[in-house]
Amino acid sequence: MSLTIDISGRPADRVLFAASPLAELTAALHVLSAPAHHPGLQGWAAGTRAALKADLAERLEEAEFLWRSSRADFLLPGRPGASLEEELDDVDQIPDEAYVHTALTTTCGNDRLLFGRPSPLQDQHSREQALDLAEARGPSQAAFAQRLIADPPGARARVRATLQECGPAFFTDAWRRIGPRLTADLRLKADLLARRGLAGALTSVSPAVRLDHAGHRIIIDKLQDNATSALSHPVAFVPTVFGQPHLVTVHAPGWRPVVQYPIATAASDAAATIPMDLVQLRIQALAHPVRMRLVRTLARGAHTTSELASTWQLSAPEVSRHLTRLRKAGLLTTRRRGRYVLYELDLPATAAIGTDLIEALLR
Repeated sequence: MSLTIDISGRPADRVLFAASPLAELTAALHVLSAPAHHPGLQGWAAGTRAALKADLAERLEEAEFLWRSSRADFLLPGRPGASLEEELDDVDQIPDEAYVHTALTTTCGNDRLLFGRPSPLQDQHSREQALDLAEARGPSQAAFAQRLIADPPGARARVRATLQECGPAFFTDAWRRIGPRLTADLRLKADLLARRGLAGALTSVSPAVRLDHAGHRIIIDKLQDNATSALSHPVAFVPTVFGQPHLVTVHAPGWRPVVQYPIATAASDAAATIPMDLVQLRIQALAHPVRMRLVRTLARGAHTTSELASTWQLSAPEVSRHLTRLRKAGLLTTRRRGRYVLYELDLPATAAIGTDLIEALLR
């Protein structure tokens, strides 16, 4: 599964690397609302939350559906600005229909039911459906959706004021502190673009991002099948310090494509990003009862095919077929001892399956 971004024509003109204060602020707000997604930032989240004034904490909670499980599209600028104020000014230019739709899509958590329908601001059936979806998610979501539909300008102004107040509360200091890291990453990307081309720069973004062989499409390993185009506007790649492990994308029709990627750290560099299809392959490989028996034996030490066949009263060809499946999943290591090949379970790869699965799901 993947998201593809069409950059055919002049690929070099289809990609923009830039920092975004608004995208970084809402990434930080996501950490505050879902700290379990970010184990390395739980201390920062606890300290920041404890220092918030009661009024701001309450308003962040009432609007957190815009950034809690995913991110409203207007919070990831396709044309990053120099300041939070500038980017919020751009958000103010978005028509109410587009703003309300993307806000409700995030709040209601079901873009498939809302996509392609008339605006809830104009159509009673769409409005009722959106409110029903919001109510099913909880009273806070329902109240937010009701305010947004009843008074879009008022609800929008309240969200903007909440985001602005985050500046003096905590974000101005955070932005000043992380700014040099974001700048360094952008310089690295510019250097890679000049020396290795777009493919090299995309590899540096994340192992989950690549350029296809023809150089016409950017392919992002995501738990979805979607496509968008950067033919009208370049795709913006926005670095983040607060985003790990998420690779957040904007790909809805009518919106500039955006990819917010976590910048490399010592911790993230230490572990390679595992594609979702490989995670699935490993889970499926371990699901078979015979392979589980073989894995249990191989976890205790190296064995040959014939030893495994004898231990479990299987034929050598049958054992070979199961070992091939486990090897393709990257769960075995091999070494030669004379004319014999010994198989052993790759313990680190097997132990990391749970972590790899969570990272792939959150990506």
